[in-house]
Amino acid sequence: MTKNELKEQPREVSKNESDVPSGSSGIFNLFAESKAEFGKIVWPTRQQLISESASVLLMIVAVATFVYLVDALFKAIALKVFQ
Repeated sequence: MTKNELKEQPREVSKNESDVPSGSSGIFNLFAESKAEFGKIVWPTRQQLISESASVLLMIVAVATFVYLVDALFKAIALKVFQ
């Protein structure tokens, strides 16, 4: 893309937008744009959801176990040194 393509083009005001009072046009635009964005959502399949949830839970258990083992190691070392 060239720099000219990246520049925002002036937006044309449609007849519907010019009829809406200026104070509330922002809210109407917000809802219209939100509805358009919600239409773009791609929800995961049930299998993807289960698989990715299992991966997250497995990583949580692995990290928690690692932290526990490191803590136990430092505790054992501290007891040897300070006793």
